[in-house]
Amino acid sequence: MSLLSGPAGPSADAGWGHDHERKGFFTDTSICIGCKACEVACKEWNRNPIDGNLEILGSSYDNTGELGANTWRHVAFVEQGQERIEEARESGRKLVSLGMPGIGPKSSGPRGATPAGDLSTTDRTPPDTPEFRWLMSSDVCKHCTNAGCLDVCPTGAIFRSEHGSVVVQEDVCNGCGTCVSACPFGVIERRDDGTISPHANRDEKIDRMGTASKCTMCHDRLVDGEQPACSATCPTQSITFGEHPDLSADARRRVTDLHEQGMTEARLYGANPKDGVGGTGSLFLLLDEPEVYGLPPDPQVPTKSLPTSYAKVGLAAAGMVAAAALSFLGGRR
Repeated sequence: MSLLSGPAGPSADAGWGHDHERKGFFTDTSICIGCKACEVACKEWNRNPIDGNLEILGSSYDNTGELGANTWRHVAFVEQGQERIEEARESGRKLVSLGMPGIGPKSSGPRGATPAGDLSTTDRTPPDTPEFRWLMSSDVCKHCTNAGCLDVCPTGAIFRSEHGSVVVQEDVCNGCGTCVSACPFGVIERRDDGTISPHANRDEKIDRMGTASKCTMCHDRLVDGEQPACSATCPTQSITFGEHPDLSADARRRVTDLHEQGMTEARLYGANPKDGVGGTGSLFLLLDEPEVYGLPPDPQVPTKSLPTSYAKVGLAAAGMVAAAALSFLGGRR
């Protein structure tokens, strides 16, 4: 299991024996316009069926609602008023004091370095705080460093590719659903027959029925030297694809730029290698708390507690053996 692989990281344990950097996504929600081009491109390239009956949901200007077996990219729409915007900026200021990228003069050091000076106590709220805004974010599989779905798959249907992505082999998947409960983000699901998410055409044949499905980072395109369909289609470059270290450096620099503009609510999600999943291959720049976007604030891979659980089971078993031995010896007297 990846969490038990030691300081070498999960790559060796997962069969990813490569020296090159892993690939990943960086989604900058501050420039997402909600066009859903990425969502459409993903469905078209991967030939995924539609979700629902294409009617706008009552809770949002959206017709898919969330990630699932048929929707591997999902653009969320979040409406906010001035009060919530101010709360988001205040929470962002608190994060700066906890070690998030600082605000201040640009650094002349290496790429991605934290700017010199600490202006975290300075009031940089712009005078034109909007009375209303839409937060738009294109969500996708996180391709976790320590992937719960990969850890628990009993058939080996899920593997880590040579690009660092986590991919499901749907011809090997037996549809047990163990991976579904192991994902802390609720990304992976089994493809249903339309009883859960009714299809517009009930006579439509659904491929890969009952097997687990999620984003593959367009593995077939990567093999041919192309980038994923979603990032290739994004008109604003809100979604960028590349080597993970470069994306991380770009993301931190972008947060610094936004802080300098007074948008102290900007923060990164998935960039901390010490979080409960070891960091993610998909990085996000958010303009509010993760919960606002439907993301867990502290994701934990379920297998993280296995060593502790095994130790407790061992202690309990030893205690039961000792109690049985004492009982037996006492009875002989």
